[in-house]
Amino acid sequence: MGGPSAEREVSLSSGHMCAIALREAGFTTVEVDAGRDLAEKLIAMKPDVVFNALHGRWGEDGCVQGLLEWLKIPYTHSGVLASALAMDKQRTKDTYRAAGLPVVESRLACKDEVRARHVLPPPYVVKPFNEGSSVGVWLVMEENNGPPQLDDAMPEVVMVEAYAPGREMTTSVLGDRALTVTDIVTEGWYDYDAKYKPGGSSHVIPAQLPQEIFDACMDYALRAHQALGCRGLSRTDFRWDETRGLEGLVLLETNTQPGMTPTSLSPEQAAYCGISFPELMRWLVEDASCQR
Repeated sequence: MGGPSAEREVSLSSGHMCAIALREAGFTTVEVDAGRDLAEKLIAMKPDVVFNALHGRWGEDGCVQGLLEWLKIPYTHSGVLASALAMDKQRTKDTYRAAGLPVVESRLACKDEVRARHVLPPPYVVKPFNEGSSVGVWLVMEENNGPPQLDDAMPEVVMVEAYAPGREMTTSVLGDRALTVTDIVTEGWYDYDAKYKPGGSSHVIPAQLPQEIFDACMDYALRAHQALGCRGLSRTDFRWDETRGLEGLVLLETNTQPGMTPTSLSPEQAAYCGISFPELMRWLVEDASCQR
């Protein structure tokens, strides 16, 4: 848990909650803050399984998965390729398209180009193409004057995608089973604070949707999980424009390391399906392997 990414704090929170539940499930559990000495720590500890509660770069993009493969230590969640693929938002969209899943128009662009002109017609969204949890997201609406003046913290290459209006929804997949659909209700943009601060958003579970849309979310999430090659637990996010029916439903991204904090969506969905938090932890540990 922890690590050097922009999502370090939420990973520490996730990891601590997971450790409590793992102990409750009967596992001897050691909490490890992932630093540059991670390999040395793991070699000394000789764990039976690594429960990966890292978020963001280094922990969710195939890097730590490659280290664990090299050390031949079984680990939870997705493997090297699926993790790297899902973390790259543009390649994720390419994979969705190849699988026949609906997405909005998007492209990669240099930060200076985005500052200089509208790369896509407004409204559109600008975000890092390889971070998660709504880190560094800019929303450019039609009424804005000129292109966004991205700050220096943004990477040199960013993803620009057409803004998808409507409701924000998500579906978790556990193994080969889509769990349910949650409708995420916020006052504004579903940003980092809305995701992780108590009261930042409310979750309607199961989402009150037409059956066709509910079934499509379940089907699309499972197909996305399979197309990306995910393992264990993943969560796919959607936007739905109610005025367009099924044509208004689009996939945004798939998270291979869903949050495990008190406000997180995947544990809520598992609980709705009768799977307690310790039972979810046990399932993930028993599913762990190398060569994922």
